[in-house]
Amino acid sequence: MNLRVQITKQLGDFTCHADCTISHHKFGVFGPSGSGKSTLMAMLAGLIRPDSGVITLSGETLFDHYKGINLPPERRRIAIVFQHAYLFPHLNVENNLLYGYRRSRSDGTPATPTAVIDMLHLQPLLQRGVNKLSGGERQRVALGRAILSQPRLILLDEPLSGLDGSLKYQIIPYLQRAFERCNLPFIFISHSLEELRLMTDEVMSMNNGATGEPMSTETLARSRVGNDIEEYDNLLELREPLECGNLVRFHWGPTEVTALRTTPATAGTYRLSSRDILLFKKHPEAASARNMLSCTVRDTKDSDWLSTIELDCHGNILIAEIVPQSLTELDIRPGSTVIAVFKASALRRLW
Repeated sequence: MNLRVQITKQLGDFTCHADCTISHHKFGVFGPSGSGKSTLMAMLAGLIRPDSGVITLSGETLFDHYKGINLPPERRRIAIVFQHAYLFPHLNVENNLLYGYRRSRSDGTPATPTAVIDMLHLQPLLQRGVNKLSGGERQRVALGRAILSQPRLILLDEPLSGLDGSLKYQIIPYLQRAFERCNLPFIFISHSLEELRLMTDEVMSMNNGATGEPMSTETLARSRVGNDIEEYDNLLELREPLECGNLVRFHWGPTEVTALRTTPATAGTYRLSSRDILLFKKHPEAASARNMLSCTVRDTKDSDWLSTIELDCHGNILIAEIVPQSLTELDIRPGSTVIAVFKASALRRLW
């Protein structure tokens, strides 16, 4: 995918000006409410006409103010999944899914009805009316319908913001699996940096209607540590569980970590708060915490009330936050060796 956008739209006192090139398959747009994210999405999809500029997708011009080109939404082959899944109320799940498929042209993608129903686990829902679906089920059906329309690009506009925390983490694996298997490019629009970290590799910020420079999602997340009241969550991909009584040991890359045992103990993505990590200059002689990892300090950053420490743990990255007094007293600086200590209970499984 290669999406080139250089457009401007005036809406009352608000001006949206987007100037960017997007080539990454898993791309995000980040910004607070009112920053222009949804306006940008609507212009890409053809729902709002820009006042000026150009939009091209994979070499095809979708909009060109100077040449008088403005392809209608149905010719752009850009699908949208909204925050509120807009399903056809008079059709059951199966017919909602097949609505776009029957009107699409296939590019030989693996997105067949059977494949999409299987990957999104929709078989038990096919004959159900859409008004009898939960919020998460509606979003899965909306995603399936979008994929089956055989688009060149899918726009996801705050698709998880209407779901509670536990349901959100149930939906994300479906999204990841569907896009990976169908090899479909998408733009994930959200005000939640956590959602973007879980779904995208590259992201662009929007503020007051203007787009910033694309960067890796983790670079953006780490740049904001200390600027937000909420702590930073380290996301650890833990593999090869080995049960040890009430605990379970995992491989985290070349390192082993210990978590509380769940039922059953399974590999997956785990969360570790930056403020649940204690730092020591030497290995503690005795402690109740089960995880004591030798790390090298890569970088430090001060804020008004907490210092952020970026740690290299045998190739894995951890972010810790401590008070500035501790940073000074322990003489923590780039190149220092420290021991990162955290409890087994601090690791919480997302999925």
